[in-house]
Amino acid sequence: MIRRASVVARLCRFCRYVGRISGPLRDRIDIHIDVPAVKFRELTGDTAPETDSSSTIRERVIQARARQQRRLTAEKIFSNAVMTPRMIRRYCRIDGESEQMLERAMTRLGLSARAYDRILKVSRTIADLEGSEEIRSAHVAEAVIVHWTVPTGPDREWALQELICSRALLMPQMDQLD
Repeated sequence: MIRRASVVARLCRFCRYVGRISGPLRDRIDIHIDVPAVKFRELTGDTAPETDSSSTIRERVIQARARQQRRLTAEKIFSNAVMTPRMIRRYCRIDGESEQMLERAMTRLGLSARAYDRILKVSRTIADLEGSEEIRSAHVAEAVIVHWTVPTGPDREWALQELICSRALLMPQMDQLD
């Protein structure tokens, strides 16, 4: 189990870093991922990394891209990233549970309408990478987590608490991906 203090410390470092980018610009970025430093043992090859191999990931991406092309050929676009709002409503349908979870996240985290569309597109892509035709709540939860950034300024402490609470709320859905 991850200690709360270490999570808060990492989020604070992240906030200082992201604070250099304006809010409207940050809102246009689909995915925000904290990449931890590589441990020395992993660099030296003493322990095998606990991840998929590059070839496995490459194959998954190729299959996801093929799925997207089949779905979007009639629209004359090539990927989920360039879907219009009309296409998002058509191809990124979510169930009631996912809708409620996304509504809670939007409300609690103060996400914009632009963020809503981006989260749905990223959810569709996560489902494609998993080989799922339907977007499940786990896909939406992961998309919310990788999209949202902690703002700077007077709301920063509140936002850190909201992020910690939201991640705790979204984690049961994330466990469904494993």
